[in-house]
Amino acid sequence: MSEQHFASGPSCCEPDLDHHLEAFLSGLTQAGYAENTRRGKARRIAPFIQWTHRSGIRLCEVNDLDACIDAFLASPGRRLYKHRSALQAFLAYLREAKVLPPRPMKRSTADALRHSYLEHLQSQQGLSAHSIAAYAVSVRGFIEAMHLPEEAADLDARAIQRYLLTLSPEHAVATVKVYAAGLRSFLRFCLLKGLISRDFSTALPCIGRCQPKPMPPILGDEDIERVLATVDRSSLRGCREFAVLQLLARLGLRASEVLALRLEDLHWEQGEMLVRGKGAQFDRLPLLQDVGDAIVQYLRVARGRSDSRHLFLSRKAPRIALQDPSTISAIAHRALERAGLLPSGRVGAHIFRYSLATRMLRHGASLSEIAEVLRHRCIATTQGYANVDLERLRDVAQAWPGVQEVVQ
Repeated sequence: MSEQHFASGPSCCEPDLDHHLEAFLSGLTQAGYAENTRRGKARRIAPFIQWTHRSGIRLCEVNDLDACIDAFLASPGRRLYKHRSALQAFLAYLREAKVLPPRPMKRSTADALRHSYLEHLQSQQGLSAHSIAAYAVSVRGFIEAMHLPEEAADLDARAIQRYLLTLSPEHAVATVKVYAAGLRSFLRFCLLKGLISRDFSTALPCIGRCQPKPMPPILGDEDIERVLATVDRSSLRGCREFAVLQLLARLGLRASEVLALRLEDLHWEQGEMLVRGKGAQFDRLPLLQDVGDAIVQYLRVARGRSDSRHLFLSRKAPRIALQDPSTISAIAHRALERAGLLPSGRVGAHIFRYSLATRMLRHGASLSEIAEVLRHRCIATTQGYANVDLERLRDVAQAWPGVQEVVQ
């Protein structure tokens, strides 16, 4: 196979692929891959490098690397699946290291519009990755349904309202509110870019709640100990779960805040930790003894070595930071289920935050004290947590004139 079959890009200086293979394999070790996995990938990649040398192929000049891999795999004795996955991983590493040019991306006009909007949220609005991800979900379906940007001129207020109404039967009220906020933001972006000539963000109605928000289930002190006791702390998985549950139960952290914790956020000598909260808010909380002990055990026994500075990593290779807050909620869900305390409905990590606020109320803490622990900027937010303590409400409820029965 000659170089002419693949090369059509600009001339370049061919990198030392053998050197980059060693760096790639070293990265696998640091990411927590087993030695036999590392050796297997080396056995499959090294012949590919030798084949490119014999064929006179310069990878930096190849436009279609997939075709190059296909040509190599056409040789006899290749186990297609394992060879292809190893080679694709190696080429991805070379792109990330900027040894090879990035893979050309073919975006539709709709994808390009969505990508431009998300870049705007990050660079101009300064939104967090969590908020950007939520808005990305909000606008994806809208762009498809409205056939944007091609039919942007046909957009009107009624069409936007009808689209939002179609979401209502399928989603919870809180989810529809997030969708509406995302659509308002996107419509303002479209106005800014000149895709539309009117500000349709005002056409979206405010999403109200027809019924009072149901009070979440509450975990008492004994329930918390029961949940923690279900964790097998002798296992690697259990060490991580126990540390996560301690952060949720003792400090009331949000799932996203647990996910964002980094090694440098733990100030052991000062006995405090930095918490990266909502809206780029940074707070310091006391590093309680039982919380610190659980984290130390996780670091010593279960975390393992990694280049990542995030505290909590995936259990399997590649050992990278956990990517989704739902992972933290899943840990909470499993622990509640093991303890026999799983209530009906969708329950995640936030039940521990509500429960901490309620337990503080029952022990005589004021709303301002609870707001400080939960890091609420507005006391009105904390008042919602106060409504969950029925026992305290019964104590202060006034008898209704003419009615003899006590509050039930």
